[in-house]
Amino acid sequence: MKRIILSAIALMVATLGYAQIQMPAASPTFELKGTVGLAEVKVVYSRPSAKGRKVAGELIPYNEVWRTGANASTKISFSEDVKLEGNPVPAGEYALYTIFTEEEATIILSKNLTWWGSLGYDSKDDLLRFKVPVKHPSSHYETFTISFSDFTMNSAYLNMKWEHTKAMFKIESDVDAKVMAQIKSQVIDGSPQNPGVYFQAAGYYYDTERDAQQALEWVNKAIEGSGQKQYWVIHLKAKLLARLGKNTEAKAAAQESMKLAEEGGNPDYVRLNQKLIAGLK
Repeated sequence: MKRIILSAIALMVATLGYAQIQMPAASPTFELKGTVGLAEVKVVYSRPSAKGRKVAGELIPYNEVWRTGANASTKISFSEDVKLEGNPVPAGEYALYTIFTEEEATIILSKNLTWWGSLGYDSKDDLLRFKVPVKHPSSHYETFTISFSDFTMNSAYLNMKWEHTKAMFKIESDVDAKVMAQIKSQVIDGSPQNPGVYFQAAGYYYDTERDAQQALEWVNKAIEGSGQKQYWVIHLKAKLLARLGKNTEAKAAAQESMKLAEEGGNPDYVRLNQKLIAGLK
């Protein structure tokens, strides 16, 4: 009997040790992913909510290292080398800490990913520190939110927002050198079998305001190499002709592109061509 009782107690203790009630996390963990230029950027963080508590200076402590969220420290990773506010950062994963005041935030990238929150944080593990302004928008964010905004071809901003506190920093990826290296190897020094590569190269030259005559030659090769004419390719040709001051030819190309877009059921390109034609003198 004694052995049975001891076995029952052991079973009960084991059951209590493993039994749990499944409940929503107070600060759920989210994963944010985005492509900035050619770099994949990922942020993993826990999102606390204000729930009637004061955020500025309390939930976001002033003049103290903050985990930039809740629970474990926020992690940010980059698939390739980037710049943060002009500061070089090697590809890799880092802990994202911050130090807020009412007017500015110190952004910290730490190489130590092991600490729970900011407990144990040591500045000797810092890879980088820089400061950005803190804004106090009228819009209200009940839950701490990290997001991307203001995308360009090679950059975007990472925003940290909670209640009426907001800080943001710029992430830049070295797109131009990598794209130009591909254009040189595949188009300038090569002869691509895919006519779309000529279109890509011409489009990049147009977007970055490079040699329009060279871009026009490439877009003509894209047209010649395609089985059928495509309104988006003809539209690029029209824009390049307009940039070269060949307005009569540009208008004819835009009209051709517009007709193809109408046949293809794309009203956006119809409007783009109408706008281009209207701007030609």
